[in-house]
Amino acid sequence: MAVIPVALAGRSYSVEVGHSLLERAGELAAPFLRKASVPVVADRNAWALHGARLEAGLAETDRSASVYIVESGEGSKSWTGLAALTDWLLAEGVERGDHVIAFGGGVVGDLTGFACAILKRGCGFVQVPTTLLAQVDSSVGGKTAINTSAGKNLVGAFHQPSLVLADLATLGTLPERELGAGYAEVLKYGVLGDRAFFDWLGVHGSEVLSFADGPLEHAVATSVAMKAAIVAEDERETTGRRALLNLGHTFGHALEAQTGFGERLLHGEAVALGMVLAARFSARAALMDASDASKVAAAVSDAGLPAEVASLGLNCDGATLVEHMLHDKKMDAGALPFVLLRGIGEAFLARDVDLADVAAFLHEELAR
Repeated sequence: MAVIPVALAGRSYSVEVGHSLLERAGELAAPFLRKASVPVVADRNAWALHGARLEAGLAETDRSASVYIVESGEGSKSWTGLAALTDWLLAEGVERGDHVIAFGGGVVGDLTGFACAILKRGCGFVQVPTTLLAQVDSSVGGKTAINTSAGKNLVGAFHQPSLVLADLATLGTLPERELGAGYAEVLKYGVLGDRAFFDWLGVHGSEVLSFADGPLEHAVATSVAMKAAIVAEDERETTGRRALLNLGHTFGHALEAQTGFGERLLHGEAVALGMVLAARFSARAALMDASDASKVAAAVSDAGLPAEVASLGLNCDGATLVEHMLHDKKMDAGALPFVLLRGIGEAFLARDVDLADVAAFLHEELAR
């Protein structure tokens, strides 16, 4: 088991990565659970597959779970979903000193975290992520949000969990496509800041994707440690350091918007393709070698993830995709920063990108 600290002033917490953590949930979360009945907000599929293990873990410390089921999918991250959840938490008598368990993927973590951020001006929560994407990305760092008609994650708050329990055994029941979507975020850490890790994934990526215990734990723990270090430096994304975690996201969110934020293109798949686009755009601008951009595309393709925009069959042009980008929450003073690359492991924030150049580039990619 690996324990990774997220070192924040006065609000530090640990991310525990390993097997059989659900069976120890009552023990590990004991410092934060004041009552015998613990409110658990759970993804429907995750609860059906793994809920009994969490209940058994809580029972070891004479606690029980009071469960609120959230339907799978981005549609649950809405004003309606938030209102229903907060009403339930209030009916459960949750107080500011209590903690709620978020059990599921990124949708449940985001929704629960935001509800806890605003409930009685803030109560605590424990993240128990059950997808690879949530374990290496969304459960760590305190970003919580819901979607609105204007776009994805545009209403939210920074609200750090008190503990994250990443039980690797939950990943074994993920559909292959969901696992790949999570692997995209693992790959992202190598591309943005650790070429050695990128190269390691080139050798061991297939083992990670086949749940080999050692490689899987190493990949998850390394990813979490990288994110924890960045969050500790720039918790609220004010210096530009944390913005590097958005590698692939600006391009990716535009593709998600064009495809309707649905099953046609999962978030992790969009990030993977967005990384390829960021690398190719960087090479086109002579910021990085074209050979490195090709390696990024090959790594994405080798993982079974989309590496070509043309494969999506989008009925739009580059200007349409750029228009989606203008609704990105990262817009600042009318400008949109892009995370670009000087090489694999060398991401940087570019604030002077000409959107006309981006539109022309995307038009070329759509026709590849």
